Amino acid sequence: MSLVIRRIAIENFRKFRDPFTIDNLTDGLNIIIEPNETGKSTLMEALRAAFFVRHNTQNQLAKSYAPRGDSVAPKVEIDFAIDGAEWSLRKRFLKSASIDVEGPQGRAQGDEAEALLNTLLGSVRDTSRAGDVSTYGALGLLWVAQMDALEIRAPGAIVRDTITASLEAEVGSIMGGEAYRKVRERVDAQYELYWTPTGVKKGRQVEALRRFEVAVTASAEADDKVAQLERSFGELDVCRQRLSVLLREMADQTDSQIRADLVSSLEVARMAAQLLATRQAENEVAAGRLAKLEDIQGRHDAAVVTREKAAKALQDARTLRATSRERVTAGQSKVAEARLAVIEAQAANQRSADAYWKGSENHKEQQLQDAAAAARQRYGELIGLEAELEAMKRVELGAIPSDKLATLEVNERAVVEARARLDAGAAHVTLSGNAEGVMIDGEHMAPGTRALTRTTQIRLGDAELVITPPASAASAEKLLAEAVSKQNDALSALGVTDLAAARERTIAAREASADIRTLMARIAAASPADDRIGLAAGADALKLFVSLQKEPAARVDHGAVDLAKLKQQLEVDATALARAEGVVQSAIEDLRKCEAEEAPRATAEALAQNDLTAVQNAIANIQAHPDWVGLADALSSARQRSAEAAIQLDAAMRNATAHDVADINRKIATIDARARAAADQKTDLEKDIARLEATIDSEGGRGLAEQAAAARDELDASRAALQRVTDDANIIMLLRNTLEEARNETSARFAGPVARRAKGYIERLLPGCELAFSDSMALESIIRAGTEEQSDSLSRGTQEQLAILTRIAFADMLRDQGKPISLILDDPLVYSDDARLDTMIDILREAASQMQVILLTCRDRAFRHVAGNRVRLGS
Repeated sequence: MSLVIRRIAIENFRKFRDPFTIDNLTDGLNIIIEPNETGKSTLMEALRAAFFVRHNTQNQLAKSYAPRGDSVAPKVEIDFAIDGAEWSLRKRFLKSASIDVEGPQGRAQGDEAEALLNTLLGSVRDTSRAGDVSTYGALGLLWVAQMDALEIRAPGAIVRDTITASLEAEVGSIMGGEAYRKVRERVDAQYELYWTPTGVKKGRQVEALRRFEVAVTASAEADDKVAQLERSFGELDVCRQRLSVLLREMADQTDSQIRADLVSSLEVARMAAQLLATRQAENEVAAGRLAKLEDIQGRHDAAVVTREKAAKALQDARTLRATSRERVTAGQSKVAEARLAVIEAQAANQRSADAYWKGSENHKEQQLQDAAAAARQRYGELIGLEAELEAMKRVELGAIPSDKLATLEVNERAVVEARARLDAGAAHVTLSGNAEGVMIDGEHMAPGTRALTRTTQIRLGDAELVITPPASAASAEKLLAEAVSKQNDALSALGVTDLAAARERTIAAREASADIRTLMARIAAASPADDRIGLAAGADALKLFVSLQKEPAARVDHGAVDLAKLKQQLEVDATALARAEGVVQSAIEDLRKCEAEEAPRATAEALAQNDLTAVQNAIANIQAHPDWVGLADALSSARQRSAEAAIQLDAAMRNATAHDVADINRKIATIDARARAAADQKTDLEKDIARLEATIDSEGGRGLAEQAAAARDELDASRAALQRVTDDANIIMLLRNTLEEARNETSARFAGPVARRAKGYIERLLPGCELAFSDSMALESIIRAGTEEQSDSLSRGTQEQLAILTRIAFADMLRDQGKPISLILDDPLVYSDDARLDTMIDILREAASQMQVILLTCRDRAFRHVAGNRVRLGS
């Protein structure tokens, strides 16, 4: 059963913002050849959207139909026929989404229309976000989008089931057929009670497992409560024992006596610490005084050494700078001389440039004068040629059309034939000798032969001769008169005297045409372009130039201009200028080097002078210090005082170490903390004892042992139920897997008939090759010359060709099952060579005799010769 698309109309669909319609599609082969970016692939998407995408979906695919940047409702309308029955489909997406399907059975809208479409086309509802072609049924396999044909894919589940059903009788199996589906549906129904489609536990298994987990939790809680009660008795005995021991320890007075002794020794330790602080302050004062005096002495000694070094550095810097200053002066003189030479070279170069410019202007003026004179001379030649051309055109216009010339020739033949007929049927009279007195029909008869076509009277003196010719002579004369009249009218209309003149005029017109072409070439040669005066090529440009020219002025002779000599002199002077400028640059560079050498030396001299001044100021400041006078005696006294303070500090430190206040305080704090901890522990133990006694009183009368026994019984029952459910689930899964394995084994037998049908097409492309299909009916490999080649290792062109041929084979089987089929290929056979392309086109033409085939391509040359219905996307 064939699906034939009659008409497609789309609006607001991607690049087709304005309404667009194709309404001349036919049953057989339809070819749409358009350049890239004209909407061929969009047309394919519109067909898929209309037939397979739900009108009210808001998924990503539907949103992509709206033109970019527009908030509109994409619309698609299709008129099509299935098995001769005419249908129409109207679908609108996104805004006010709607669908309307009308056919022999009436009209449907909304979800009913979508269901009707699925039934008509053998498809199922597509719930994916980006479009799943496997849900489109047979048309999902046979409508091949751009680049999809490059991959050899297995048909979807819908197509496989349909083909399997058609092959059941052929392979002698019910696996995959109606009987298999009934068994499989029952097994799947039981399977869904226990497992998800991916093999994860659900339903009864989850309920049994949940019951078992609840029983485990309840049993564990009951056992835990019993164990907790038993632990409470043990903890109560332990707490009472610990409290008894703690009370005995708190009654011991040893820590109290030790604390009293530590408090009495704390005052002695404080007096030793105060004496140590005093000795430390005295030692710091003595050490500070000594350090200050030693610093003054050290700074003075260092400044004296630095002063001697700065004086020597200053002397060295002055010596070096004197040498570099002389080099800078010499460099400055050299730069001045070089700049003077540059000025002279610039003047000479300017004189040469002026002379060359003046010579160039004179030469250009002479060239313009020569070009204008040549143009005027060519203009004169052009006028003569154009006059001759007009004459030839007039001759050419006199050409007699071939049909009219043929008419003259026909008329001439008619006249000749009429004269011959007249001569054959007329009476001929010949008069010779003395013709005086001989009269014919009352007129004097001259010597010679005369043809008589009617009754004629000839008088010979007194005698009269009557000659009566045959009756046919009169009709022949009439025909001759008519032929002559017709010929004369035709000659008069053409303005010629006879046929020969007409032929001569035609020959002259033909020769004039050749002369015209020669004259046109001579005119083009006489009016060339001339860039010197801005003249474009062509006679009109030459005429315009001459008409705009004034009378030529008298030629001004500037004499012979030797531009080469002037240019040579300019180049010599330019070279001299460049050299002079180079000398200046070199001198400036040398001066910069000298200045660069002199700059750090000047800086060094300034820094040395600054360092010397700074150190002299530092020495003066040190010597102005109040402690400078008598510094040696003060240093000796300060060293002695510092030694005495150190001895006294050492003695104070020994006394303070023997009576450490911090250590005594730490020991007192430890005794106090131990007492507080004992009191806190006593309180906590009394609280725990009270809590445990209350717990034992409350929990002991609740029958925890009976509750634990009941929970264990429930646990055993739920464990047994879980095992039963698990066994049932595993059996169902095993049965389902066994059915699937049996189906896969049988699918291998289905591949044989599929391969035989596909081989009929592929044999024409790859003679002598064997095909191997997978369980999913995908072309897996081919065998050529005993060698197996995987399909994905073949060339891109071969893969594309095999993908199309297998689809045609599947289409044959689907047609046998009464499924609606048509073949649409978007940009097919892009990798095919010329020979295989011709073979594939022949196969597609044959397929078009069984179903509608639509080719969308941009390859005009490849499909230009293919006979079929040509469809245009543009106007």
